[in-house]
Amino acid sequence: MATSKSLNVLGEPLETCSLHPLTGFQRDGDCRIGPNDVGRHGVCAQVTDAFLAFTKRRGNDLSTPIPSAGFPGLKPGDRWCLCVDRWKEAEENGFAPPVILAATHAAVLDRVQLALLKHHAEKSNRMADDTRLP
Repeated sequence: MATSKSLNVLGEPLETCSLHPLTGFQRDGDCRIGPNDVGRHGVCAQVTDAFLAFTKRRGNDLSTPIPSAGFPGLKPGDRWCLCVDRWKEAEENGFAPPVILAATHAAVLDRVQLALLKHHAEKSNRMADDTRLP
């Protein structure tokens, strides 16, 4: 779980991204970036079909289960800690999945601007509102 030392991009305590599926570089549910995380898995995102197809084309198949590694494979709607550079690459190509700001580590701000993350978080909030409509 999040520690008191970990802050999100809003300057608040980092919230858990996902326990089901279990995400994070340390597989503890949090998108903390530690000294051993060279990929900087700090962006908590709600993956989409478009993003999963994009990252698969780039050589990182996140949708196929790998039981031997305890990886269930992701499906649209799952939350996952993404490498900041992969999220940024997806954004630059029009495939960025929505971001959960409260669960995105503050250290990603050295590679991506808060305004861009907020833009994609707003998209996420609109999508969540739409699912509640009759």
